[in-house]
Amino acid sequence: MKPDNETRSSKIITKVRGMKLHTQILIALVLGAVLGPPLGNIAVLIKPLGDAFINLLVMVVVPLIMSSLIVGTASLGNLRKLGRIGLKTVVYYLFATALAVAFGLGAGLAFGPGRGMDEEVKDSIKTEYAEDAAARVEQAIAQRERGSIGDFLVRIIPRNPFKAMAETDFLGIIFFSLLFGITLTMLAEEKRKPVVDVLNSVNDAMIVMVKMVMKVAPIGVFALIASVAAQFGYQVLYILLKYVVIAVGTMIVFTFTFYPVTLRLSGMPPVLFFRRFYEVMLFAFSTSSSNATLPLNLQVSEEDLGVSSEVASFVLPLGATVNMNGTAIYQGVSVIFIAQVAGWDLGVMDLLTVIIMATLASIGAAGVPGIGMVTLTLVLTQLGIPLEWIALVVGVERILDMTRTAVNVTGDAACAVWIAKTEGELNIPPVDTY
Repeated sequence: MKPDNETRSSKIITKVRGMKLHTQILIALVLGAVLGPPLGNIAVLIKPLGDAFINLLVMVVVPLIMSSLIVGTASLGNLRKLGRIGLKTVVYYLFATALAVAFGLGAGLAFGPGRGMDEEVKDSIKTEYAEDAAARVEQAIAQRERGSIGDFLVRIIPRNPFKAMAETDFLGIIFFSLLFGITLTMLAEEKRKPVVDVLNSVNDAMIVMVKMVMKVAPIGVFALIASVAAQFGYQVLYILLKYVVIAVGTMIVFTFTFYPVTLRLSGMPPVLFFRRFYEVMLFAFSTSSSNATLPLNLQVSEEDLGVSSEVASFVLPLGATVNMNGTAIYQGVSVIFIAQVAGWDLGVMDLLTVIIMATLASIGAAGVPGIGMVTLTLVLTQLGIPLEWIALVVGVERILDMTRTAVNVTGDAACAVWIAKTEGELNIPPVDTY
């Protein structure tokens, strides 16, 4: 019997290995969610496997962003084309983010997620998550002490680009990479080509490294999801179900209404886009990190959606840092939820303030897990709402973080498809190749 068992196990392993990566990730995600609570402390103990997986991906992101942005910018050929693509990208991202905030505010006002919550429930949630909320408030205060929006814009320019790389200051990295790529376009061909060739090789090497790291993605995803399920269970989700449903539902509505409009303007059927892109959405949902998802997003956008490498290398890294539609929706719904629970009345000017602040906060947010909670504190502070109320949403933060990350990366790809179409650089692979 033992040899038969070994043979059966070998067949199962072989069958799993033969599955496509996205299928393995989906299975790992479901197993993690189902087995997390029963595993309890064991699931928490294996979380370092998931953290290590995220670190492996983030390790690749800095050289990948730099090489792809510099090469993408330099390959545009002339500053006029660079300015044209850059302007279209920034306008699209700003419009989409502001619209997303408005979606979130509208849903919050229409469905009232914070109305009718029992006072004892409020107190218990605040007590349970008081320590975590205090830590996030402290982090938010540190953010605010850095100065005004003008100071923020100045800080985008890194005094030391190597320090920006070491601290994963992605806005500083992107600024330096874009400026370096622009200067390369000004050099003569014989001087520019050797640098571009080296960076192309670095970019190719990083893509190969990403494919190596992705082989352990199912293990990392299982560890992350199992830990989340074991830590939070389902009790907190039941308490805040209305808030979660409204927030997630709004993100889903935005994803399947606004993005299809962009895709149709690009000449790409939305069904085709989502069929080829859902692997990236699933991976973003699992990791809660736009930056960690960037390598896969670049690969799928170029190979499966037909976006040129020049456009993808410029639009997607920029989007991973400044285009946060899901985060913007989350902030809109969360502000209304917290204000309603705290009995804080918001006027028209308050709502306009939320749109402006949430848009700017989303643009300045790094594409890493949990950053939306920090940017939410900035918006609440601007409105004068006591930050202690943020404890209400800490318990379900991870679930919402996963969802909004999937929305964020989808917006990046939709923009890349549209930009590629307007530049005549969209070449959609035939359907019969799938």
